[in-house]
Amino acid sequence: MRADARRNLDKIVAAAAAVISERGLGAPMELIARRAGVGVGTLYRRFPDRNALIAAVGDHYIGALIDALRAWEQDSPDAWSGLRGFLLWAADPDRSTLAGAMAQLPEEVYREGADFAKARDHWLEMLDALVRRAQAEGSMRADVGTEDVVSLLNLFACHIADLPPPMAAQPIRFLTLMLDGLQTAAVTPAPTASDDGVRGE
Repeated sequence: MRADARRNLDKIVAAAAAVISERGLGAPMELIARRAGVGVGTLYRRFPDRNALIAAVGDHYIGALIDALRAWEQDSPDAWSGLRGFLLWAADPDRSTLAGAMAQLPEEVYREGADFAKARDHWLEMLDALVRRAQAEGSMRADVGTEDVVSLLNLFACHIADLPPPMAAQPIRFLTLMLDGLQTAAVTPAPTASDDGVRGE
């Protein structure tokens, strides 16, 4: 692909991510083209339909997660600081609006591509390695795992609208409180699935 064509493609995907964040998945294709500074014909030559464009935005989003996680890991003094910083970065309202929009899609729309699946698996492997490092360093409690971290991220980055109103109004505050509970200083053992419900005599 020529350099100018690559630049146009990147501009379209970046514009689509920004417009979808603002207007949702039904954002007009014309608005995306205008934001990218290209004609509608150019947009449709690159992406024959909305689903193809959204798939590219999904690739763009997971790529941003990988880059950010790598940066937080490399630039932080320890694994827990890197993990905590990354999660708060990902849940920032300026970014979580895009994650929330993408979460409304059926998986097949943007997960059929092998590139997306491979990138997502790579991100999960990186996240798991960071969780294990934080536990090995003694800063993160050992009775939680990567699935718990992903669940928190899904809730506070992808499904803010499902939170109770006081939490939805201050998602970063409540995520911070929950992250505090993942540290070794939180001494109450985490209940397991078998502990759920009311126990009989």
